[in-house]
Amino acid sequence: MGVDMGEPRGVHVPVLLERCLELLAPALELPGAVHVDFTLGLGGHAEAVLERHPDVILIGLDRDTEALAHARRRLERFAGRTHLVHAVYHELPRVLDELEIPAIHSGLFDLGVSSLQLDEADRGFAYAQDAPLDMRMDQSRGMTAEEIVNTYEPGELVRVLRQYGEEKFAPRIVSAIVRERAKARITSTARLAELVKDAIPAAARRTGGNPAKRTFQALRIEVNGELDVLESAVPHALDALAPKGRLVVMSYQSLEDRIVKRALTARSRSTGPIDLPVELPGTGPTLRLLTRGSEPPSEEEVAANPRAASVKLRAVERIDEQEQGRRHNQAPGTGRERPRMAGPARGRKPE
Repeated sequence: MGVDMGEPRGVHVPVLLERCLELLAPALELPGAVHVDFTLGLGGHAEAVLERHPDVILIGLDRDTEALAHARRRLERFAGRTHLVHAVYHELPRVLDELEIPAIHSGLFDLGVSSLQLDEADRGFAYAQDAPLDMRMDQSRGMTAEEIVNTYEPGELVRVLRQYGEEKFAPRIVSAIVRERAKARITSTARLAELVKDAIPAAARRTGGNPAKRTFQALRIEVNGELDVLESAVPHALDALAPKGRLVVMSYQSLEDRIVKRALTARSRSTGPIDLPVELPGTGPTLRLLTRGSEPPSEEEVAANPRAASVKLRAVERIDEQEQGRRHNQAPGTGRERPRMAGPARGRKPE
């Protein structure tokens, strides 16, 4: 059973829409701006960008063919300035090469599972609804969650649940899975959720929401290779950013946010020796952080859109080396004086 393809609008609320648009606006207003929606989904964020910035060219990527079909219908009135591509977000270099676009000015990642994938029971992402154990974001290829649950060696299953679900009861859950699959193949989300619930001690089930949440997250990440893809996707996006270009990333769990934080902060710091009075050419930061750490959603946002409750937003801007050089009265590529750290006030101990 699929989704009604005739009604792509109004079926989801884009997370942190106004905050994303606010952060991206200076880049979207650059001449010839190209915006990449790395996780197009149902096209809510993309539609708002195209409506408010009539000169922007959009590249929309999604591995989910069903989501792409919805987004194509939703954005058809902007067809003259959109490129919607069936691709995973780490494939950006190939997509830009095929479109003959040398750089991008703005980009948005809205990671995790889309509203479409959660709301359609037959996709197998939701532990609260019975469905085949699929969990593939791209249903045209790849291994399903059913195959993983029924064929992985016990040690590998424990690794997946621990590494991707941070599930401390992984050995107990895997033992229950192995016993069950020896009797009959596990094929449904409801049966798997029941096995997980029964394997976790009763005291631990009283807090933390549905006890199957971590197991389902871990299987979904394994099925789609999400973290491996993200590890390469964020650097590719940063490499493609033009000067003054901006990138916004929204994560929904700590494993994703850790990868994003590491990639962004690495480029916001100098890589030169810290004891030199000047920054050597090519060692200065290439990014400016636009958020102080990760931004959580407001109470109003969560009330309007409960799926925003766990979101962590980070944003950066690509430093314009020409402008930076002018500010320091130097040509690009020459060393500049490091900013000096202020010492403690006289008579006071440093905190």
